[in-house]
Amino acid sequence: MSWTPRTTPRISTHLDPRLLLAFVTVAEELHFTRAAARLYVAQQALSRDVRRLERELGAELFVRTTRQVTLTADGERLLPYARRVLGAQEELLAAFREVQPRPLLVDLNSPGLLTGRRVLHRARELAPEQELMARYESGLAGAARELMAGRLDVSFGRFAGLEPGLRAGLDHQLVRYEPMAVVLPEGHRLAALAEVPVDALAGEAVYAGAGNPRTPEWTDLARRLFEGRDIEVAAPAPMAVGEEEFERVMAKTGTPILAVVDFPAMARTVLRPLVDPVPLSAVSLVWRKGLVHPGFDALRRAAVEIGTADGWLRRPVNGWIPAIDVDMLKRGK
Repeated sequence: MSWTPRTTPRISTHLDPRLLLAFVTVAEELHFTRAAARLYVAQQALSRDVRRLERELGAELFVRTTRQVTLTADGERLLPYARRVLGAQEELLAAFREVQPRPLLVDLNSPGLLTGRRVLHRARELAPEQELMARYESGLAGAARELMAGRLDVSFGRFAGLEPGLRAGLDHQLVRYEPMAVVLPEGHRLAALAEVPVDALAGEAVYAGAGNPRTPEWTDLARRLFEGRDIEVAAPAPMAVGEEEFERVMAKTGTPILAVVDFPAMARTVLRPLVDPVPLSAVSLVWRKGLVHPGFDALRRAAVEIGTADGWLRRPVNGWIPAIDVDMLKRGK
């Protein structure tokens, strides 16, 4: 049986479910005052909704007299349709109320890095009812492809170091200007220094992930820092998976490693902050455009909260970041 109004005016292609609810309630009560009380609305507002529905359908739905309200033939025909529509709407809403949001997959790059881990832990405190799951993808470039494919939701890293094609599908929020450091073998000529001036690395080859397809943004940052300073980016090392294997390979090569000040401790090495200037890694929270998740909102709030409390977004007077990063952060892109 199909719905066909008796008159043939132009009928709206969209019906507000609120109008159908008003109609069904009046049809069940056959009394506008009682129906209005049941819906917690003013009787005048209820009457306006019913009249609007009649105009949109081009049909009179009720016969109103001073003594009673009755359904017309068109009202009788509309009632089962309206009930089915409202029932379907309620089923839809109930289905989504019952289903918990899926876990938010948050890439922290590496288990030992502090920035992302602190933001994640605080977000879990802000939204304990949400499931925020940590993942480890090694570098932002590797994670970005997973973000675009929907296999990750959020990552951390240097947004300006991504290829333009990847950046176009992603968005970011600056979290921290993270001071950089160098990891040195215990017997290295600079290991006794409390801080290592960048120019003191002249003549060295420093490992910065060269050849790792997951971390080109980090290698690019190193090249920009070392340019004109007689510092080389060390040749690719055998690809190491896992912290233990990375330590073994680096110990074997004896190569200094470009890192950040919160880099996890490694056996038989020392971590020294870089100075004169203080190189900074502009760490952003990065996500695919259009991401909606209640846990994501908590993650962004946590980043702002910690960044404000700990001064993560204050650049030191002698701080350095590449010009491309400065320009991108100014433009917010």
